[in-house]
Amino acid sequence: MAFDRLEAMRAFCRIVELGSFTRAAEAMGLAKTTVSGQVLALETQLGVKLLHRTTRRVSPTTDGSAYYERVRAVLEDLDELESSVSHSRGVAHGRVKVEMPSPVGRFLVIPALPDFVARHPLVRLDVGCSERVVDLVQEGVDCAIRGGPVNTPDLVCRPIGQMRFIVCATPGYLAQHPPLEHPSQLANLRYLAFVFPGSGRQKVNVLRRGEESFLIEQEPAMRFNSGGAYIAAAEAGLGFATVPAAEAQQPLAEGKLVEVLPDWQLESMTMSLVYPYSRHLSARVRAFTDWACELMLNDPLWRP
Repeated sequence: MAFDRLEAMRAFCRIVELGSFTRAAEAMGLAKTTVSGQVLALETQLGVKLLHRTTRRVSPTTDGSAYYERVRAVLEDLDELESSVSHSRGVAHGRVKVEMPSPVGRFLVIPALPDFVARHPLVRLDVGCSERVVDLVQEGVDCAIRGGPVNTPDLVCRPIGQMRFIVCATPGYLAQHPPLEHPSQLANLRYLAFVFPGSGRQKVNVLRRGEESFLIEQEPAMRFNSGGAYIAAAEAGLGFATVPAAEAQQPLAEGKLVEVLPDWQLESMTMSLVYPYSRHLSARVRAFTDWACELMLNDPLWRP
C-alpha cells in the first residue's frame, strides 16, 4: 500500500468524522487543498464517489459509508501494529492530542511536562486546556482528562484522581462581615458561582464536616464560565468563591485570598482519564496516560 494512499484514507476518515474538509484539514495540520486532492485521488483510484459535497456539510455516500467502516478498521489495525512494534522496542513516538480542564493543565500537567519530555523525547503533544467538554471522536482527540461523572457510553473511563476545592475570599472583603463559624452564615456574603461552559450547568457545592453537610444554594451575585475569570473575581473582592485548591495555592500564599471555614471540606470532583472504545491505545498514547496517572497519584492536591 503506497504511503500517499494511506494518507488519503486517513484524510477521508477524518472528513467523514468531522463532516467538513476544512475541519479535517485543521485537525490533520494540512492545507484544505491537500486534503481535497487526496480524497479526489482516492475516489479516482477506486472509481466510485465517496462523499456528497454541499455548501453546508460533507457526508458519505452509500459506498463511502461502507468504505469508511472497512478503512477505519484497517487503520486501527495498522496503529495497533505500530504500537506493538514500538512497545516491544520500548520506544514511544508520534503525536498525541489531549484535552484537560484548565486547572489540571496549568497547575499539574504543564509544570511537570519537562519530566515527560525527558522520558519520551519522541512524543509530540497537542495540549488543549479549557472547561469545555470536547467530543473526542469528532475533534480527533486521543485522550482527555475529564472532571465529574462520565456517562458517554463510547468512552473508556479510568478514574485517576480528585480535584479538590476550597471556599475563599479576600481578607478585605471578609473584614467587612462578622467572623464565619458555620456555612449558613455564607448567606450574608455575596456568592460567586461557576457555570460549566457548553451545558450552562452551575457547579453544585456541598460542604461537609464529619457527619454534617451543608449545600450552598443561595442565589449567586455573579456567575462565571471561565476558571481564570472566576478566581480573578474572587481576588477582586467581589464575594466568596469555591475554587480548585491547586489554583488557590499562590493567591493564598501571597495573602490575596483567605480560606473560609477551613474545618469544613468541599466535595471534590473525580478526575478520569477517557479515550474512545473504538481506538487502540498506541504506545505514544499509553506513554502519556500512564505518566498522567502517576503524576496525579503522587500529588497530594490531586491524588485519589
